Amino acid sequence: MPHDDSSPYLAEGPRVGVRHFTYADGAEFTARARESKDLHHPWLFPPDSTAAYAAYAGRLIEDPAKAGFLVCEKDADGALAGFININNIVEGAFQCGALGYGAFAHAAGRGLMREALDLVVRYAFGPMGLHRLEINVQPANTASIALARACGFRLEGFSPDMLFIDGAWRDHERWAITKEMLRPAGRDSA
Repeated sequence: MPHDDSSPYLAEGPRVGVRHFTYADGAEFTARARESKDLHHPWLFPPDSTAAYAAYAGRLIEDPAKAGFLVCEKDADGALAGFININNIVEGAFQCGALGYGAFAHAAGRGLMREALDLVVRYAFGPMGLHRLEINVQPANTASIALARACGFRLEGFSPDMLFIDGAWRDHERWAITKEMLRPAGRDSA
């Protein structure tokens, strides 16, 4: 949906809105991260302490090569449902970024991240001016792969020993979408 100047969100759908991280979100974010440890392990490790959140949010807020988005439930007074980050943003001829995301346990399996990822992709290809987004996901992370596929990303390759996660170098599948691949808004093909 287009941005409404009276809305606190950069983009919003029927159930969620997305907005940038703020330092003030630390208490809720870290509480949700702690509640979600079992859901996230072994795939990701969002900050679960005040100091870790401040450093994490600081990078997303201050580094122009990163953009962080909080997924907020509209019918729950903006409660945090998850997060989506675009890292390694490269401008110039590339116009690309690498996506990472996670749902919080109370919101998992409810379709909120699907709605939010669609919103962030459209925001990235619109106001941010990007042309390509990539998602690198461990092959056994079936929920993350299902989300990428449902949002129109295509499998492009396999990268062995790509990222050091949870004490070891992990293989990843590389999924991507370009602006030209974007489905019309409101089209649900999942």
